[in-house]
Amino acid sequence: MRYRELGHSGLSVSEIGYGAWGIGESRWVGATEDESVRALHRAIDLGVNVIDTARGYGESERIVGRVVRERSGDEVYVATKVPPKNRVWPAPYGLDPAETFPGAHIRESLETSLRASGLDHFDVLQFHTWSDDWVGRGDWLETIADLKREGKIRLFGVSVNDHQPQNALALVRSGAVDSVQVIYNVFDQAPADELLPACAEHGVGVIVRVALDEGGLTGRITADTTFPEGDWRNQYFRGDRPAQVERRVAAIVADLGISTEEMAETALRFVLSSPAVSTVIPGMRTVRNVERNAAVSDGRGLTADQLAVLARHRWQRDFYS
Repeated sequence: MRYRELGHSGLSVSEIGYGAWGIGESRWVGATEDESVRALHRAIDLGVNVIDTARGYGESERIVGRVVRERSGDEVYVATKVPPKNRVWPAPYGLDPAETFPGAHIRESLETSLRASGLDHFDVLQFHTWSDDWVGRGDWLETIADLKREGKIRLFGVSVNDHQPQNALALVRSGAVDSVQVIYNVFDQAPADELLPACAEHGVGVIVRVALDEGGLTGRITADTTFPEGDWRNQYFRGDRPAQVERRVAAIVADLGISTEEMAETALRFVLSSPAVSTVIPGMRTVRNVERNAAVSDGRGLTADQLAVLARHRWQRDFYS
């Protein structure tokens, strides 16, 4: 496993982190706690030292906390998230931060997460949505500073609204944030336009989520793919989107001259090709997924020619209609 600096935080994080949404049995169907625990232990065995969870991920915080406490001899950094008080995702422009992240709500959510996990602190506390018009408004920044002084958190971050990377530029430039978590993948390359350069300039760590497009960039989504009842991917891959994904992945495979089985590895290497990226956190619910993804952190990046090919496969989609 190779490691990168998380911005100017002083933390050295594994290139491959652990996205722990899927293990909490909230909106992903099929996870089991026993297998999740085995997968988390295997990830730590392989050098993964950053785990991303959230208050809204079902049992995820509890399961992550259990494993981290069992591995007390290992340096493992845990990031969690505070949901907005008004429970509105994504945050629309014009909301007062007193409606979304007032100080008392931030503190209450953190205390609940600490109790659920059994941990005495979190390494990164993130807001689970963000709007740049909150910069300089509300009491959230003072609360974050207090929580840092109290030792309950080490760093502050935000999870940028899905497919809205430009909505965190003012925050990054303000110096008030240690890390941002953002969707970045072969299809959604928008963060590379402004957000990633801004993070590199201002020393802000970058945590990449959805690097595999919720499975779309694994090569396993076809026109006939279905998901269990109640699984949120039925909405993400609604309509004819599975067929669109299948066609677009086939085009990538053909243009790069790779096999379909190499698609997931290539997608992760694409993300890690950006020096602004600190870590990528694919969702991993099985030991097999952990071993496959961790193996990508071997220092073998994509070539300039391969990156040029992938730049042509950017795909602008409407996720909100």
